[in-house]
Amino acid sequence: MTRGEGERRRWWAAYALLPSGLAQDVTFEAAGGRFAAVTQDTVAGDAQVLPGVALPGFANAHSHAFHRALRGRTHEGGGTFWTWRQRMYAVAARLDPDSYLALATATYAEMALAGVTAVGEFHYLHHGQGGAPYDDPNAMSEALRQAAAEAGIRLTLLDTCYIAGGLTRTGHIPLDTMQQRFGDGDADRWARRVTELKESDTMRVGAAVHSVRAVPRDQLGVVAAAATGRPLHVHLSEQPAENEACQGFYGMTPTALLDIEGVLGPLTSAVHATHLTDVDIATLGRTRTTVCFCPTTERDLADGIGPARKLRDAGSPLSLGSDQHGVIDLLGEARALEMDERLDSLQRGRFRLDELLSAATRHQSLGWVDAGRLEVGARADLVAVRLDSRRTAGSAPQQIILSATAADVDTVIVDGRTVVSAGQHLIGDVGALLQRAIEPLWESS
Repeated sequence: MTRGEGERRRWWAAYALLPSGLAQDVTFEAAGGRFAAVTQDTVAGDAQVLPGVALPGFANAHSHAFHRALRGRTHEGGGTFWTWRQRMYAVAARLDPDSYLALATATYAEMALAGVTAVGEFHYLHHGQGGAPYDDPNAMSEALRQAAAEAGIRLTLLDTCYIAGGLTRTGHIPLDTMQQRFGDGDADRWARRVTELKESDTMRVGAAVHSVRAVPRDQLGVVAAAATGRPLHVHLSEQPAENEACQGFYGMTPTALLDIEGVLGPLTSAVHATHLTDVDIATLGRTRTTVCFCPTTERDLADGIGPARKLRDAGSPLSLGSDQHGVIDLLGEARALEMDERLDSLQRGRFRLDELLSAATRHQSLGWVDAGRLEVGARADLVAVRLDSRRTAGSAPQQIILSATAADVDTVIVDGRTVVSAGQHLIGDVGALLQRAIEPLWESS
């Protein structure tokens, strides 16, 4: 059953960014969790008045929920991507289904406060200590399902195949002790476990190849076949070391390898795609593979600036994610997409404002083809962003994506249900929930 089924709700906004552009005095009517009417040039009447400007719900296309526990914990001494990864493994080792439920619920609630109405969870924390399956082999997945439901957002569970511990010029290496929890042994066993996951109106089941480092070539086709008709995501060329190892062992770039093995295509999202050749860019564009940028993470881990404009021009749709959740702010990620391009090109206006909004609301990459637009028939997702805060005062409504932050999100509606009102989540104090979930993970560390 769709959230809000049987209820008929009405909201009114002075401004709204509709598919046709900026509209004024807009009344939204929802029934059965979908927009039944979107009417311009109206009066509020008995509709609930929304502050500021109404936007479509945001799609967080790349999340590792447990990484939220790393925020503000990995910066001493500089470090590298690889030393950061050791901290991440240490947190992963402490989680079980109960503690992951608490952490993911608070993390997803923080996303809702930022205007996220659907999240793609790149999920590889599957098993217990040493790789031993739980009595329910998908217990950690079920924790994520419950967490998203309690936080009031939709979930696309991108169940991730993770077979090898890495890749060098001489081949793949076994999973180490910390990585045992991630693996199923081989892609066939991974696929059998995934078939036990059930979809609902608020959860989609997708798949992911962790990376060409973690899934050997002879396993890639198995994952692609298992994902037929569903979203398939993959970390791609985030670090030069991955490219060098793949070139050294397979004699080709990671993009070329994924293309040959049938992983790329319109239902696939390549995450990061930072270090690409011109041929890689053309391949991703030709296959209409979506590319998901996570600018805050890519800065934090010193990954580099990816070729976003070139990829879009080549034919790849763009999406956005908050990845390790150093910040959860899809408005900020959209703005960073443009600002990083400005730094790299020394030009302004690399993306039109509607292109930035499209990247922040690309629910299609998560399997929600009926979301991300304020129009009749679409899921009734809506985000009201204030125009009167100290950040947004004086901003033109159509340019709000370049001035607002997550702190300016006032109201969030998911499938016709109000999840955030006046900047407060319906489950209560999200900061306190985060604190209670994270502190035990660092005790005696």
